Amino acid sequence: MNVMKFGGTSVGSAQRIKNVASLVSSRGRNIVVLSAMSGTTNQLLKITDSLKSGDISEASTLIGQLREKYSKEISELIDDPAYRDEALSKIGGIIDSVATKLDKKIEAIDEKEIVACGELMSTNMMDCYMRSIGMNVAFLQALDFMAVDDQGEPDLDYIEAHIAPLIAINPDADVYLTQGFICRNADGEIDNLQRGGSDYSASLIGAAVDADEIEIWTDIDGMHNNDPRFVEGTKPVSKLHFEEAAELAYFGAKILHPTCVLPAKNKNIPVRLLNTMTPEAPGTLIYNTEADYKIKAIAAKDDITAIKIKSGRMLLAYGFLRKVFEIFETHRTPIDMITTSEVGVSVTIDNDRNLDAIVEDLSAYGAVTIDRDMVIVCVVGDLEWKNRGFEAEVVNALKEIPIRMISYGGSNYNISVLIRKEDKQKALNLLSLHLFN
Repeated sequence: MNVMKFGGTSVGSAQRIKNVASLVSSRGRNIVVLSAMSGTTNQLLKITDSLKSGDISEASTLIGQLREKYSKEISELIDDPAYRDEALSKIGGIIDSVATKLDKKIEAIDEKEIVACGELMSTNMMDCYMRSIGMNVAFLQALDFMAVDDQGEPDLDYIEAHIAPLIAINPDADVYLTQGFICRNADGEIDNLQRGGSDYSASLIGAAVDADEIEIWTDIDGMHNNDPRFVEGTKPVSKLHFEEAAELAYFGAKILHPTCVLPAKNKNIPVRLLNTMTPEAPGTLIYNTEADYKIKAIAAKDDITAIKIKSGRMLLAYGFLRKVFEIFETHRTPIDMITTSEVGVSVTIDNDRNLDAIVEDLSAYGAVTIDRDMVIVCVVGDLEWKNRGFEAEVVNALKEIPIRMISYGGSNYNISVLIRKEDKQKALNLLSLHLFN
C-alpha cells in the first residue's frame, strides 16, 4: 500500500479533482491525502484577519465568496444530482461553521478551526465525487487519528494505534481518503501540523502503516537541480539520499518541506515526488541510497541576516561560544550557518524578529556588525570530505561573486555560501554552468 498526497494545485479545480480521481483509481488500493484547494487557505486566513480586526462586513463578504466558489466547483464536478446535493450540503455546513464565528470574539482555537476547513472541504468534495463514479471510498477523518503532543510534535504511537482500526474496518475499500495538515492537539482541540503541512501528514501516515512508498504529487516533475524561476534548462534529479533532500528542502527547494522526510527516513520508506500534470514522468525518488560521488542540486534561501561578533578579548575564553548560542536560544532564534576565527564568530539567521534584542545582548561580548538582505546558496550531493575537488569546483564557479561566508564539513551532503541578494541569480546560473554543463 502506498500513500499518495496531492497538493492544493493538484485539486485546484473541478477538472483537476477529476484528474486526481482517475489517477488514483488506476493505482490500486492506497491511502490518499489531500490538501485544501489552492487559494482556499489564503481565503480562510483573510477571514480570520478580518474577524480579528473586527471588520465583520469584510469577513461576511469573504465567506460569501467562498460559498459561491465551492457551489460553482461542485456543480462542475458532480453530475449525479443526489451526490451533488450531498456535496453542497456538506460543504455548505462547513462554511456555515465559519460563519458562526461572525458573532463572537476570535481566539486562537477559532483561527485553527477556520483554517482546518480547507482540507475538510476538499476531501468531502473528493469523497462525494469518487462515490458518484462508483468508487468504494473509506473516508478516514484525520481528526480521528492525527494528533500532536503537548510539545506540538506528532504523537506517533497515537497515530499508529488509531489509524489501524479505521483501515481494518474497511477491508474492501478501493481507496482510503483523508485530510492532510489538520490534527488534534494534546487537549483534543483542532490544530495543525504547521511545518510541512500535508506533506508531513503523508509521511506520518506512511510511517504509521508501514507503506511501501510515499508519493508527493504537486505541479512540478520532481525536485530540480536548480531553481527554474532563475535558471533556464533545469532538470529533475532522479534520485536523492534522504539527507540530500532534507538539505535542499531546508535551504529553499519549495517542493518539499524538510521535516516531512523524517518519519519516512526513520522507517526507511522511499518518498517519490511526482507531477499531477504529467503523471508518466518518473519524478524524484528519495531514499537511503548509497553514496554516488556526484553533485546533485542547488538551492537558495532568501532573507538571511548575517551577524558578526568580533572580540579578541573574549573569543578564546572558556565558554564564549556557549554564551553566544545561549543568547540566540533565549530569543528563540535558530542559526543557519556559523564560521569562526581567532577574533570573531559569524552566524546567520532567517528570522530577524528579535534582532535588536539579540544585538544588544551580544554587544556585551564584543563589537557586533550586521549584513542584511543576504542569500544562502546551498550545493548538495555526495560531499564527504574525502571526495576531493568538489569544494574547489563550487568556489571556482563563484570566483566572480563576493562571498561573505562559507560553510563546509558540518554535513557530508552540503556546501553553503552566503552572498548578497543582488548576486543570487548570477550565482545560481554560474553554479549550473560549471557544475552541470
